[in-house]
Amino acid sequence: MAVSLWKSLLQTTKSRLFLQRGVSLYNGVHGFEEEAIKKKLQQFGGGSINLSKEDHGIRVLTLNNPKQMNAFTGTMMLELQERVTELENWKDGKGLIIHGAENTFCSGSDLNAVRAMSSSEDGMNMCMFMQSTLTRLKRLPLISVAVVQGKALGGGAEFTTACDFRLMTPGSEIRFVHKQMGLVPGWGGAARLVQIVGSGVALKLLSGALRVDPERAVHLGLAEETLPSSDETRSLEEAQAWLNKYTKAPAEVIQAVKKVVTAGRELQLEAALRAEKDIFGTVWGGPANLQALAQSTKRK
Repeated sequence: MAVSLWKSLLQTTKSRLFLQRGVSLYNGVHGFEEEAIKKKLQQFGGGSINLSKEDHGIRVLTLNNPKQMNAFTGTMMLELQERVTELENWKDGKGLIIHGAENTFCSGSDLNAVRAMSSSEDGMNMCMFMQSTLTRLKRLPLISVAVVQGKALGGGAEFTTACDFRLMTPGSEIRFVHKQMGLVPGWGGAARLVQIVGSGVALKLLSGALRVDPERAVHLGLAEETLPSSDETRSLEEAQAWLNKYTKAPAEVIQAVKKVVTAGRELQLEAALRAEKDIFGTVWGGPANLQALAQSTKRK
């Protein structure tokens, strides 16, 4: 009985934390020294994370460091956390498109920062920082899609798995090259990859450091489809048209849909059902629901 009550309490606590915005995966209990790692990351500048203005409930986040194939510098990691916080507080949002500047997605971490933070402590803190940020990105109440142009390598490949969907352009590739660096994914990419393609396929992609082109990605379920154009501007337009099909509803409804799916993925069944009930209560009798009922009555 005591064990059952304890498990129930843990699930209730997890459910409540899950519904809160801006909650980090880690804290001091886990040995996470967030302020210390932020100070170290600040030392490695270059590049930026840009967030466009809203366009019909959709924004575009750009990884902008083209001289290094959009590799993440320390300050880019910090800026990504800031952009995620901004998106968490975006009340009218429905969708998010993520891409890399100048026709390539992302080549992972900036090697200058990697070499300078080679101690186990620094590596673990950077791992926890990026896992937390990308988990918050994955949990955003927005439908997110990564537009993979050029190469998504290492941490860049991991980043794509933090989006709900992936669209690829002709000639692009996703490749988990961590093995060749004597590493495994550390930004949450392995766990998310298993959820997307299953453990067997994930093991092959990681242990073989296999190059995944658009055709193979679609076959494996890693990508939704190949966009017609490889041109940066046109492919973004195509991605927005694709995303528009899934965001044709008021923001509060789209956000509720994303929340119930996330709850189903991350919580045990009983906790997921309770979360679904709470989210259902936020839209039942709401403006969109009442308008739909009124329109249905008129059609009779």
